[in-house]
Amino acid sequence: MIADQLLLQKATTNSTYKTDRVSEQPKRSVVKSLSWRVIGTLDTIVISWIITGALTLAFSIGMVELVTKMVLYFLHERMWNSIKCGR
Repeated sequence: MIADQLLLQKATTNSTYKTDRVSEQPKRSVVKSLSWRVIGTLDTIVISWIITGALTLAFSIGMVELVTKMVLYFLHERMWNSIKCGR
């Protein structure tokens, strides 16, 4: 069902960079990405604080997570860029 919806959406949507740019500016996407990363890091800090009971340790975990998740996401995107499936 989900696959059918995705295929139907792809078939009916002729999205290009130019049309995407009109609907959402690249700057907006960058701001959304950064805000999402901040929310994710704050979530990690709060969970770490609840589990460890140590706020300094929670912030340390959050800062490491911030960097590692950005690096992993970049590598994930590059890997998917090289996969031809679904293009």
